Amino acid sequence: MSIALSTITKIYGEQKAVDEVSFSVKKGEIVGFLGPNGAGKSTTMKMLTGYVTPTSGSILVSDIDVLEKPILAQKKIGYLPEHNPLYLEMYVREYLRFHGRIQRVSKSSIEEVITKVGLAPEAHKKIQQLSKGYRQRVGLAAALLHDPEVLILDEPTTGLDPNQLVEMRQLIRELGKDKTVLLSTHIMQEVEAVCDRVIIINKGKVVANTSLKELKSNEQQIIRVTFDFRIEPQFLTKLPNLLSSKNTSENNWTLSFDTQEDMRPLIFDFAKDNGLKILGLSTENKSLENLFHELTK
Repeated sequence: MSIALSTITKIYGEQKAVDEVSFSVKKGEIVGFLGPNGAGKSTTMKMLTGYVTPTSGSILVSDIDVLEKPILAQKKIGYLPEHNPLYLEMYVREYLRFHGRIQRVSKSSIEEVITKVGLAPEAHKKIQQLSKGYRQRVGLAAALLHDPEVLILDEPTTGLDPNQLVEMRQLIRELGKDKTVLLSTHIMQEVEAVCDRVIIINKGKVVANTSLKELKSNEQQIIRVTFDFRIEPQFLTKLPNLLSSKNTSENNWTLSFDTQEDMRPLIFDFAKDNGLKILGLSTENKSLENLFHELTK
């Protein structure tokens, strides 16, 4: 395993920020790490990098114990923190060469990374002249200089415009071909676009760990319908594949079906056969966003 956490706990005073978190990430996986603010995501990522020491538990990165051999483990990790720290008065190439000297990286490797992250057109500029998107690329380039096996990206797309988002997604997918990527974000579309698996943490505990493929295969169909007058719940049990029905207000119902067949025609037939009129109808699938809300609300 590229990453393996076993019952990691972090306590600050009387607050348990991370509570016996365990998960693993295989080489070549891109995993989305989700959770509401204060759930313990950033603390977990900082423990992974060796920046924060856990109160208890063990962490392995590329089979190296982060607690026993932090420097050796850090050589395997590229880390882009949420608040990307940059020396704004330095030029892009100057900044990366500065990092490169610390990590004993050749100038040719620096130029390769500049090209890989799409910084070549901006490499002659001072960092303070760059847009938010290009500053993120500078931080990502610094994380990639030593060619790490594991990339830990904490909110890498915060503040990017739609075009920059697409470019960053493509870049992360490309990097995931030969590296393990753990990606923290609040943007569900981000995870669905680039990740193989999702881990959701809430109040310091892992509440979900599932592949995106499995999540999509288990999608429920949700239909919101408004009839022209109030009906009794048992009336709806005649509908096939119905998992649940909820009367949200007056004549409005939220219906969940365990099928990928479009149930709208059957609902129309049901209404007609029972003398009802449909005043409104909308449909959606049970998405990652729905799952996130269910587990963290």
